[in-house]
Amino acid sequence: MRQYEVMYVLRPDLEEEKIKANVARYSEVVTSFGGEVTKLQEMGKRRLAYEIQKFREGYYVLMNFKANADAVAEADRLMKINDDIIRFLFVREEK
Repeated sequence: MRQYEVMYVLRPDLEEEKIKANVARYSEVVTSFGGEVTKLQEMGKRRLAYEIQKFREGYYVLMNFKANADAVAEADRLMKINDDIIRFLFVREEK
């Protein structure tokens, strides 16, 4: 397993339950593929550097985890089809 980091930005107009559901969903994707979430940090609502999909703010979430490439591919696929996420980026961490 390798170390990964993903930062994703949720729409700022989401309700608290919807935010928690999205955070839990992507943590479950990692653990369902045998991975482990090492750090989960909800950074909250922040101003974006530029407008994305007519939003000037976004709810930032940073997740560090250990997993195989299958878990990353599945999380990537799910994030692409989720309208609640306006941006995301996966990074493989070097040791």
